[in-house]
Amino acid sequence: AGKTTLLRCLSRATTVSAGSARFGETDLASLSGRRLRGHRRRVGMIYQQFNLVERLSVLGNVLVGRLRHLRGAARWVVLTGRFPLHDREIALRCLDHVGLVERAWQRTDTLSGGEQQRVAIAKILAQEPTVILADEPVASLDLSNGRLVMQTLRRVASETGITVIATLHHVDYARSYADRILGFKAGRLVFDGPPAGLTDAAIFEVFGELF
Repeated sequence: AGKTTLLRCLSRATTVSAGSARFGETDLASLSGRRLRGHRRRVGMIYQQFNLVERLSVLGNVLVGRLRHLRGAARWVVLTGRFPLHDREIALRCLDHVGLVERAWQRTDTLSGGEQQRVAIAKILAQEPTVILADEPVASLDLSNGRLVMQTLRRVASETGITVIATLHHVDYARSYADRILGFKAGRLVFDGPPAGLTDAAIFEVFGELF
């Protein structure tokens, strides 16, 4: 449908081949060098796979999200784990946002899949983005953990004011947690509206079948 391609265009991992992709008033195709790095620092990306270092502690993984804020020699902290107190405080607040602050010193590979995805969300929050792009964030999770992750993303958006754009196949998740739903079919936008507007007719237009 083009959902992942859309997210890649918004993060500027891909440049559009026609038309334009804009972040505020900025045409993303015009970015390069320092301006492109600055844009990518403002955009947090969450994937199906958690992209965590399993042997690190939960806190250690979240602190990885602070690396882009470090300069020069300060980046050597990744080898020693001696992040500044300020960064540790930010990381702990991010873990509190996702309900895992009590697991801060636990090895990441001892967590469930849903908990690991919430750690991934906390890591992105530590990056201090202005928008979070989540590419099928619940695709590899069971129903219970999937709902918990969607609740977490919804709470993060409400509490921090960060815009969250998530690609989903689950109609029920979209209806339950989104403020606005975009439906894509063969690379084209065929629905744009609130959850209440996602009628059976609209679902059929997007999927060609009812759920």
